[in-house]
Amino acid sequence: MPAETFEFQVEARQLLQMMIHSIYSNKDVFLREIISNSSDALDKLRLETLRDDTLQADSSDLHIAIEADQDKRTLTVRDNGIGMSHDEVVQLIGTIANSGTAKFLQELKEAKDAAASEELIGQFGVGFYSTFMVADEVTLLTRRAGEETGTRWQSSGEGTYTVESVDGAPQGTSVTLRLKPEDTEDKLFDYTSPWKIREIVKRYSDFITWPIRMATVGGEEGAEPGTETVNSMKALWARSKDSVTDEEYSELYKHISHDWTDPLETIRMQAEGTFEYQALLFLPSHAPQDLFTQDHKRGVQLYVKRVFIMDDCEALMPTYLRFVKGVVDAQDLSLNVSREILQQDRQIEMMRRRLVKKVLSTVKDMRSGAPEKYGTLWKEFGRVLKEGLLQDFENRDAILEISSFASTQDETELTTLRSYVERMKEGQEQIYYMTGESRAAMESSPHMEAFRAKGFEVLLLTDPVDEVWVQSVPEFDGKQLQSISKGEVDLDTEEEKKEVEAEREKHQQEYAGLLTWMTEQLGDTVKEVRLSSRLTVSPACIVSDTHDVTPALENMYRAMGQEVPQIKRILELNPSHALISGLQKAYSAQSDEEGTRTELAETAELVHGLALLSDGGELSDPSRFSRLMADRLERTL
Repeated sequence: MPAETFEFQVEARQLLQMMIHSIYSNKDVFLREIISNSSDALDKLRLETLRDDTLQADSSDLHIAIEADQDKRTLTVRDNGIGMSHDEVVQLIGTIANSGTAKFLQELKEAKDAAASEELIGQFGVGFYSTFMVADEVTLLTRRAGEETGTRWQSSGEGTYTVESVDGAPQGTSVTLRLKPEDTEDKLFDYTSPWKIREIVKRYSDFITWPIRMATVGGEEGAEPGTETVNSMKALWARSKDSVTDEEYSELYKHISHDWTDPLETIRMQAEGTFEYQALLFLPSHAPQDLFTQDHKRGVQLYVKRVFIMDDCEALMPTYLRFVKGVVDAQDLSLNVSREILQQDRQIEMMRRRLVKKVLSTVKDMRSGAPEKYGTLWKEFGRVLKEGLLQDFENRDAILEISSFASTQDETELTTLRSYVERMKEGQEQIYYMTGESRAAMESSPHMEAFRAKGFEVLLLTDPVDEVWVQSVPEFDGKQLQSISKGEVDLDTEEEKKEVEAEREKHQQEYAGLLTWMTEQLGDTVKEVRLSSRLTVSPACIVSDTHDVTPALENMYRAMGQEVPQIKRILELNPSHALISGLQKAYSAQSDEEGTRTELAETAELVHGLALLSDGGELSDPSRFSRLMADRLERTL
């Protein structure tokens, strides 16, 4: 078949131009990316041959080969892995299938330095395109294992690429680069040089578990013509900690996570006895763009006796730790284990429990021993970790211990629950909190008035997950978690109660008629109207009953398509506020005239509307509220 010419997707074309014009600070990484792709292809072929006995594929000598031609200035990286079909070539290389492409490109243009650019590229995962930094033309020849016909893809990165079918192509994939002229000022080195190739492989790909071979030239350092293996193939997780450098750990992390930045923390584990395994886990330094999407892949790589079994092994890591990357190498599992079997495997469950406890204890140690690292981790992944309070009852206390929250104690610094408890006032039995969309909105909320006046610290919870977990976590360290916008609030000491008891009784008797009348008037929207002990400045506020779902959680459920019955709230009045005391006098002095009764009912409606708005709620009839408010304002002029 003749070669077909295609145009790159618009976003892919833009990205190629950025690559060609050197947004990377280190062009050497192109070789790491190609080798990493080859390693993945070999892993996939090994896996397919284990799962499919009928697959016609040669897996006797799986390896990666690097061939350099200094005269022609070409560099070829070849593997005999799984390969790609014609459709896969067009889909995977001709386009960038990601809904965040436009946003990614915009952020890339706005990145201030090369390091920021590399971080963005790492998040996006477009390593193959890095070849155009060093090559004028890239040719890819591939044949999928089990298929007869191969495919050749070729492009100079100028906007188009050609694809053609090829008979007799070897199994696997080869990527051939026609290299640009050497330019050391632009850090564009001679990538046909054997010593340069060895240097790059040793630095970035030494731990790859497949042999990376390179042809040797007769006479070079006394060597005979032939091939040499340029990587050690030593699994880092199997080596002693003293024999591995931080740089080697970082390169392994980058290889398995497709990230371009160093990990925040490295965690080593080794279990011996009845069930042996080794684990090397990494905590990333930044959250990927798809962390909260359904397509986000989670889990660590699973090996059995150094043989790669699967990527993203979900059975080994719960969803709230989906950001953890790494490798787990088990000694006693079957090589043809499947995802379905893993879900039922007791040994896997035991490994999972130990891995989770190790990650959580590491985060706890970071909080006390490396607060800056902990601060970064919590900023990037705190919302995800708090999901564990709903999913992982066994480790709930451990998650509460490592969690941090904004609080009225400090405008910038977060606090732990442990620190909150240590600061609690004498006689205080509850940990007070409030949920809301922003700190500013909560600090200006009427619910905060009495707590501010009496100096009680309140946790300010702004993440959507906070609305949910506080409903299912009753206490911490024996102290009950109490929402300041639910139930009744009593912050007075016994002495204070005695001092104000008479005044409260007086108010209760004085306002009894008004409260009953307003409850009847607003019966369609409120459950009860009562006097408040939490207000000092505002005239009124909306309160949820102790076990009611909060308005924010109600809206969240509706957004997810779940039907939620209408929940009536409680309206609390501040008897010390002039508006409420004036309403009481007007009620007591009201006549039987219809106009007077209507005006009083409208005032009650306005008080309820104001309270609803100050709580961030929505009015059922905004136009009516505006009309009533305009009418009242007009009378004051």
